[in-house]
Amino acid sequence: MTDRNHKLSLTRQAELLGISRGSLYYEPRPVSEDDLRLMRRIDKLHMEFPFAGSRMMKGLLRQEGFSAGRLHVATLMKQMGIEALYRKPNTSKPAPGHKIYPYLLRKLAVTRPNQVWAMDITYIPMARGFVYLTAVLDWFSRKVLAWRLSVTLETEPCLDALKEAMARYGKPEIMNTDRAASSRPSTSSKR
Repeated sequence: MTDRNHKLSLTRQAELLGISRGSLYYEPRPVSEDDLRLMRRIDKLHMEFPFAGSRMMKGLLRQEGFSAGRLHVATLMKQMGIEALYRKPNTSKPAPGHKIYPYLLRKLAVTRPNQVWAMDITYIPMARGFVYLTAVLDWFSRKVLAWRLSVTLETEPCLDALKEAMARYGKPEIMNTDRAASSRPSTSSKR
């Protein structure tokens, strides 16, 4: 890509290619023999325990006498393209036709209770699947106003939690729900 003997300077060549100048001087180092041995063992253990993440993998390696830390194991797993395999819930896709409300909280100062509430759903992995936790919070006090656990990702527990919070504390001025892994800003609706 670059040529040290070209009439353009290396700095200009790097600039034109859109790469950092420092990368032109990078000399790759070979992987150490210890890391290669560790990587071979991680690969074999991953075949036996495909659900093992870096924490579990570190424990398995420790049992065999390896003394690598979790972050080093995680780095090696990433370099090798190894990732723990387990079922993950799909909670971030909006329903077709879902209305997206404008984000009302960008520069809003939250100064009193019931001004802004937030509602979110998270999943808790269990031995056989997941349970879903829905919570309604007041942004001013950070208090959990209501919550529900459910074994399914349905609307009913969310509505129950919201109805309970409204019955106990009245209606908020703004109800905010996030869009989790989406790149769009949170959805909000003003009441």
